[in-house]
Amino acid sequence: MSKPHFVRAFSEEERTAIEAGLRAPDAFTLRRCQILLASAQGETAPVIAAQLHCSDQTVRNVITAFNADGLAVLKQGSHVAHHLSHTAFTPEAQERLRVLIRLSPRTFGQQSSLWSLASLAEVSFKQGLTTRLVSGETVRATLQRMGIAWKRAKQWITSPDPAYTAKKSDETD
Repeated sequence: MSKPHFVRAFSEEERTAIEAGLRAPDAFTLRRCQILLASAQGETAPVIAAQLHCSDQTVRNVITAFNADGLAVLKQGSHVAHHLSHTAFTPEAQERLRVLIRLSPRTFGQQSSLWSLASLAEVSFKQGLTTRLVSGETVRATLQRMGIAWKRAKQWITSPDPAYTAKKSDETD
């Protein structure tokens, strides 16, 4: 079992801000202040979590963040994932991707003559545009940053009639 994790000692400014946070209008700041004060009083993460109806990992995360960043832990951050999809394609790879989408997928051994985001991701990896296989969403976001609006290709209905091509060309002549 690992030793309990506690918050570091507060400075006078930090203690004042944390105590003021107990009267904050938003629940995020209030909960974080409650966690920090309980930890400063010697309560362990599981006990604090039980009192505040949250997970003990949440309590440990708050304590760790406060010990590293101080009062910044009281401000709610972004909910966007921490990984950055724009790092998947370098600027050179983006230009190669711009060229790639104008070529036929069959050139690269794909079954369809239409690009899908998944097939673009696969071919991009095989061609060395990315260092790892990325998702279709990463490819779409990259194309969007490049100013290219991606829309799924439409599958056109063709007739099962063997003479369809001949009949079609006769009507248009």
